[in-house]
Amino acid sequence: MRAVLQRVSRARVTVGDETVGEIGRGLLVLLGVGRGDSEADADYLAEKIAGLRVFEDEDGKMNRALAEAGGAMLVVSQFTLYGDVRKGKRPSFDGAAPPDEAKKLYEYFVERVRATGMKCETGRFREMMRVELVNEGPVTLMVDSR
Repeated sequence: MRAVLQRVSRARVTVGDETVGEIGRGLLVLLGVGRGDSEADADYLAEKIAGLRVFEDEDGKMNRALAEAGGAMLVVSQFTLYGDVRKGKRPSFDGAAPPDEAKKLYEYFVERVRATGMKCETGRFREMMRVELVNEGPVTLMVDSR
C-alpha cells in the first residue's frame, strides 16, 4: 500500500455538488492499494500514519502526532499512486489491485484508523472526486508498506 500524506489546515472532497468528506486541521491521506497487498499492509500504514509526529509542538518542532494535535484524517482512494510511467506516455496501472480487492483494503484501513478513536472522513471509492486542501507548511510525505 502507498500513501501520500499532506498536513492540512483544511481539506474536503466533493462528488458532483455534494461534499462527502471534510476536515479542519489534520492529514489528507491519498491511499493506493497494490496487487498483493493485505490487511497487514493496512495495519502497518494505519499505525504508522497515526503515529507520525508531523505537527508542531510549543517550540515549533514537528513533535506531535495527529491525536496530540487534535486533528482529523481525510482518506481518499487513489489508485493512480500505482501508475507506472517508465514506458511510453500513458501510465500503466497494472500494479494497482483490482477494484473489489482494493475497496476491501481501503475500507479496512479506514476501520483501523477509526478504531483508534480518531475522527476519519473519507471520499467515495471509484467515484470522480474533487479534492481541495490547504497544505500547511507545506508538509507532504510518502509512506509505503513495503
